[in-house]
Amino acid sequence: MLGLPQTTEVKRSLPKAQLFKRFDWSASQRERFDAEVSRLDFVNWISPRTLPAIAVGNDIREIFVVEVSLKCRDFDTKVITLLAKYIPQRIVYLLRYKDEAMLAAYHTQLFSTPWRAIDDIILPLSGLNLDAVWENMVSSIGQFSVEEDKSLSEQIKVDEERAKLERQIATLERQMNATKQPRRKRELFIELQKLRQKLD
Repeated sequence: MLGLPQTTEVKRSLPKAQLFKRFDWSASQRERFDAEVSRLDFVNWISPRTLPAIAVGNDIREIFVVEVSLKCRDFDTKVITLLAKYIPQRIVYLLRYKDEAMLAAYHTQLFSTPWRAIDDIILPLSGLNLDAVWENMVSSIGQFSVEEDKSLSEQIKVDEERAKLERQIATLERQMNATKQPRRKRELFIELQKLRQKLD
């Protein structure tokens, strides 16, 4: 499954009751989680023990794949974010509903792929150590690339700032098009130019 080597395959259930007992979730968080998730299973364990060709990273010693069987396709992403924040492991989530699935990973924020047929989903496994493998998995799921001189966290921050600038530019452009006063139009134009320079 997911194109991962057979040596990484495990099948261990992660009972919801155990999660509720272990984590200090509020009643509403437990209810929402229970309403959307039917079961969780560890399905892959990526480590030097299961893949001797990949070394331990400076930060990462192992990566897990957890299959999350959903009760509905339109789930609340906060459910997965909550799970990711409480389990201090590097985990790729295979979110499954009937014959469709999507991948998700949390690294400072939640990234996910579009829904696809379960058999069409491949999780790339590339890198010489687990730090690089995780970076490649997250960037593949989030559909972005990490520049050579940046870490994964730095790249995410840069991309977030760029997206924020693009939203500000779009807002200013709408304001400029709606403004009739020449003086205000000119002020908005100057502001727009400054923001566009930051993008370059």
